[in-house]
Amino acid sequence: MGMATNGGETGVPPVAIVTGAGSGIGRAVCERLDTAGTSVVLVGRTMETLRATGAMLSSPWLAVQADVCEAEQFARVVESALENFGRIDVLINNAGWATMAPIERHTPELLNRIFAVNAVAPAAAIAAVWASMVSQRSGRIVNVSSMATMDPFPGFFGYAAAKAAVNLMALSASNEGRAHGIRAFAVAPGAVETAMLRSIVSTQTIPPARALTPESVARVIVECALGNRDGESGRVILLPSP
Repeated sequence: MGMATNGGETGVPPVAIVTGAGSGIGRAVCERLDTAGTSVVLVGRTMETLRATGAMLSSPWLAVQADVCEAEQFARVVESALENFGRIDVLINNAGWATMAPIERHTPELLNRIFAVNAVAPAAAIAAVWASMVSQRSGRIVNVSSMATMDPFPGFFGYAAAKAAVNLMALSASNEGRAHGIRAFAVAPGAVETAMLRSIVSTQTIPPARALTPESVARVIVECALGNRDGESGRVILLPSP
């Protein structure tokens, strides 16, 4: 696991951890948080892409190479955030992985991978930052979900179910966090024009004009992260494709 920083001033709130920060929605979220003056901890498996995101930011940032499915690695992300910035105000569970397969091809191995990335890792991340947020009596958690949790395409048998879990996690975290000043949200976009989408769906099936932009999804995520949607804590915010 590697780390990189822009060497900016530390200890300046607010501070956000963003998983899957190297591309797509995650990168767009980081850019929007930066515009709002938020320090960002960039998390992903590839340091090169994390540094590329960091190079776009003007606020202090820290890149931590980590696999969100490895609890020990994510624990180090939390430790690094606290060591460098002194607090964690926001967790954005954006990292995800999707595949399309008919139900009969959902082997136990495939299901384990789908749920590990899309459900277990976000739950473990919430648990890892929880004590810090409770101690400072504030925090916001945003889980990136999917419209597939409402009406899954054929082939999304495992993915839709795993993403549905993060919807309920947001409600649970909101209910339990209310006494501690912690709010939680699930943002559920339809098809988003990202590399992950194009790895499973062709432009013939979903033309670019029928996909959301990463920036449009990031806008809603950051509104939740910065307190502009606190009245919707615990809810699933649906973002249908055009």
